[in-house]
Amino acid sequence: MIEFVFTPDDVARVRFAFSPLCEMVRSLRVLADPSGHALHLPWVHAVRPRLRGLGIEPLREVVPPAGYYPDFLTPPPVGPLPDLDAELDIVRATPPEAVAAELLFTEGGAPPSRTRLLMAADPERTLQTLVDLLERYWAVAVEPFWPRIRDLLEGDVLRRTNALAVEGAAGVFGDLHDAVSWRSGTLHVDRRWSFRGGLAGRGLMLVPSVFVWPNVSVMVPPYQAMLSYPPNGVATLWETGPAAGDRKDALAALIGRRRAELLTALATPASTTELARRMDVTAGAVSQHLGVLRACGLVTGHRMGRRVLYVRTPAGDALAQS
Repeated sequence: MIEFVFTPDDVARVRFAFSPLCEMVRSLRVLADPSGHALHLPWVHAVRPRLRGLGIEPLREVVPPAGYYPDFLTPPPVGPLPDLDAELDIVRATPPEAVAAELLFTEGGAPPSRTRLLMAADPERTLQTLVDLLERYWAVAVEPFWPRIRDLLEGDVLRRTNALAVEGAAGVFGDLHDAVSWRSGTLHVDRRWSFRGGLAGRGLMLVPSVFVWPNVSVMVPPYQAMLSYPPNGVATLWETGPAAGDRKDALAALIGRRRAELLTALATPASTTELARRMDVTAGAVSQHLGVLRACGLVTGHRMGRRVLYVRTPAGDALAQS
């Protein structure tokens, strides 16, 4: 069991970010064990042919299907807006002694593999090899799918940031994951290993991740404490065509079929591009319908960086759920 004991200062420093690097590293586990991550099978089938000849065996060696992988591969995000190049620069700056120590660490004290021993014997060269492979792997396996992944992550950050402002820590942690619970100022995370301690006034970084599904991932001090969890709506990530479900005839008759579909799809925040992909229509058509829904007070937009995410208003929620 992991137990983070919060002070008032720590509660004030709960913040959100997401990480292209963390997604990329965790996706390697999905490839290694698709049966344990069945939600992502459409991605696995699409990516496997692209990996032929890429030579990612060293990455597979250091990122096993389960258990520990070196912490230096997934440093906590330094800001709310992701920048893969900046994250890789942080990895490149890892001290050689830290690279070697983390490559040699194994759960349960089992001896490291011969390959791990060879990698740890030349940590500087190993680090450069791993970063180079991560860049190549990103280009073929993650970057083509990044826009839809980013939309889902940004939507979750928006939703939970609003919950934090309105309901405090209990509103954020209440439905984060079945393994996570908040009681009397302590965050409990059900894991196979144990930790209990404070956060030294540095707070907690919450990092939604599609590829961590169906689990959660925790990083504890002396690193920046970080909890990574599946975002709300992750089950819709690889959907194409109109959103599934029985559309209410009365709602469609009132505002039109496409607008009813849009309002239903906005149960989780999404961008115009993501909505167009999920509904299999043009982005222009989505923008036109969103304009009508916004003018009626049923949806609103929130800018995140250069992009706008749309979400239902309370009136939109009431109409969609009636």
